[in-house]
Amino acid sequence: MPCKTFCRLVSTFASYLSRLPIALAAAALLAHPLHAQADHPWTIQEIYGHPGGLTGNPPEGISWSPDGKLATWIDDEGNLDAIQPPDAKPKTLIPYSKISVLLNAALPERDRDHRARYDQPDYIWAPDSDHILFDTNGALWLYNPKNGTGVQIGNSGMSSGDDPKFSPNGQFVSYLHDDNLYVQRPDGSAPPLALTNTHDGTLLNGVVDWVYLEELDVRSNYFWSPDSKQIAYLQMNEASVPQYPLVDWIPVHASVDEQRYPQPGDPNPGVRLGLVGAGGGNTRWLKIPMDVGNDYIPRFGWVNPRIVWIETLSRNHQHLDLWFADAHTGDVRRVLEQSDPKYFTMTYDVKFFGDRQFLILSWRDGYTHIYRYSFDANNPLASLAQLTNQVESGSYDVSSIKAVDENAQTLWYLSNQDNPRQQQVWAIQLDGSSKHQVSQDTGVHDPDFPDHGGPFIDTYSSLLVPPTVAACIPGNGSSGIDCTPFWRSKPLQGHTIIAPQPLELTAADKTTTLYGTLLLPPGTPDPHSVPLIVNPYGGPGVNSMTDRWGGKRLFFDQLLAQHGFAVLHVDNRGMAGRGRDFEQIAWHNFGPPQFADQMASIDRVLRDFPQLDPHRLGWWGWSWGGSFTLFALSHSNSFLAGVSGAPVTDWRNYDSIYTERYLGLPSDDAQNYHDDSDVNSAADLKGHILILHGTGDDNVHIANDVQYIQKLIEAGIPYDYNIYPRKTHGVSGADDQTELYNKVLQHFETYLKAPTPPAAEAPKP
Repeated sequence: MPCKTFCRLVSTFASYLSRLPIALAAAALLAHPLHAQADHPWTIQEIYGHPGGLTGNPPEGISWSPDGKLATWIDDEGNLDAIQPPDAKPKTLIPYSKISVLLNAALPERDRDHRARYDQPDYIWAPDSDHILFDTNGALWLYNPKNGTGVQIGNSGMSSGDDPKFSPNGQFVSYLHDDNLYVQRPDGSAPPLALTNTHDGTLLNGVVDWVYLEELDVRSNYFWSPDSKQIAYLQMNEASVPQYPLVDWIPVHASVDEQRYPQPGDPNPGVRLGLVGAGGGNTRWLKIPMDVGNDYIPRFGWVNPRIVWIETLSRNHQHLDLWFADAHTGDVRRVLEQSDPKYFTMTYDVKFFGDRQFLILSWRDGYTHIYRYSFDANNPLASLAQLTNQVESGSYDVSSIKAVDENAQTLWYLSNQDNPRQQQVWAIQLDGSSKHQVSQDTGVHDPDFPDHGGPFIDTYSSLLVPPTVAACIPGNGSSGIDCTPFWRSKPLQGHTIIAPQPLELTAADKTTTLYGTLLLPPGTPDPHSVPLIVNPYGGPGVNSMTDRWGGKRLFFDQLLAQHGFAVLHVDNRGMAGRGRDFEQIAWHNFGPPQFADQMASIDRVLRDFPQLDPHRLGWWGWSWGGSFTLFALSHSNSFLAGVSGAPVTDWRNYDSIYTERYLGLPSDDAQNYHDDSDVNSAADLKGHILILHGTGDDNVHIANDVQYIQKLIEAGIPYDYNIYPRKTHGVSGADDQTELYNKVLQHFETYLKAPTPPAAEAPKP
């Protein structure tokens, strides 16, 4: 259940540098210019009532021009800004006045949510690096920044703006409209040409459906050939996929949006890959050996103008294969076969470079690393791809490959080598030599590289230091890097951040190290005088204990501490960033081992910090963390109160791709589906529960709440419930977030502040 934007906000709490003494950490914090001298109390309204945030929003959606010279983004004022390293002074490329109509296009809540959650851009660069195409779900506009003029592409209302692309030669613009694929000339000299023509509502030509977008990180389902003569596109047939009704109750007459949403065991979208000429004509379908109604095609593209590559993933997530197809003959051959006895993590990207090589990520040796393969450039289908080398290795995870410079034989990537709570930029030669750390500041780095490497834009932060954005010029070999900041967070006025205590704990297996943080309220409280709130995420695919700035959620923890609560965050086994075995504990086991680790951590913290009250414990979380909250309150008597946000209460309700990756098919493992679903233990719930959910949530459907609440009613268990009309999985917006977090605070104030009745029991390890 990778919940994207909201989980990044909820789950980016980091441990501070564990080697620093707490006193030194606090001193460094107080010395930082972020903190003003005069403090005033935190308020929910102050934290969540201002969209810009208390420290500002760093540039997001950074895009490099194809020539690698300009990095651009849309700033808080709506200007399109640019920077050209080594010059680190931003300039306005297109002022807001020129593009305000496009940027202010009216979008419904779900469309706004999707753009934020899935990093969908508002513009793309033309191949000539002189023009920019703006895309805001309305007409497409082509701008020339040099003369400040723009021209609309296509007929008004026709060009929907969905996933527009330039052909590599710049002579065509392609886009999606009404589930079909179109091309036309950028100068408008000819009307749009429909390359596909199906209108039955279930065939998607080049369009990405919900489950591929959410669970396979698919961002596009069509690609131009390098010679601009053909387009390869994925057709998705959703006729057999069940529908879920998303209801809007705000109008007098409610409206319903039927969402295609495959649940565990349901038919998946049928997929096939086709090739069509840029000038139209019939589609030629590639005959890839796969189970069309079950298996997935998470990635595909072009090796060269003649060869298409296709990646297939089996429905049980245990087979991940790479195929080459001849675009002229239609011949297909599997060139790489991979298998895992449990499941593959979400490392589907394949990076081709040169005319005979590609890179993949794999955790085959226990950690996620980079592997380089080669093939016959003259006849790619002649033989299997050959492993050239494992580029790097060690007891750490590589999170992504950022860029490859074939001429310099250099690869840039991100990893948590040397510190599992940090993410640094590294460089290495393709043969595995000259590995060195490129980034310098401690914390988490999130760089934006041009395709072939070189200068890059680095956004970095740490737990106690908010984001900085810099233009960086890598040195030669291991000679370092020159970074010049051009954006810094605003000083935080009127508050001093209390430094959380870094924790190294032991999992329930009594062997594995777990990382966490404990935030204690100020002062020297009496023994057993401080209530403790546990706030884990807990599920796979997320690594929350990173040394990254937490933003609003960090501020909310500070507010809880101000109100006298301690806050504990721990990453249990089953989460990401710690290797294959650490994460795969979640395989067919969604609850017990994760909960055992959290209880072992709570027990240790209660022993080490006597000011904590073992009889006043609370638990809260969102998404997987919301499900975890219900699991905790149903499997222990230790928690007086819990807040569950957007929970999956029955794993048969969630989508097929995510759930089957970890739990398999319900028909094959019915017992685990039953035991790990909160709805089946609702009658055992103890403590006071508050459930929160957006009615427009297309990720975790509100049906989960309805089914769970019915079980509470049958068991005679009281509950509190808040909905947020039209809001999606993240419940965005200043008004709704202010109300939501006021509810969370009020719930814990009501049920954790009062002295505990003697019947409550302390947690057991």
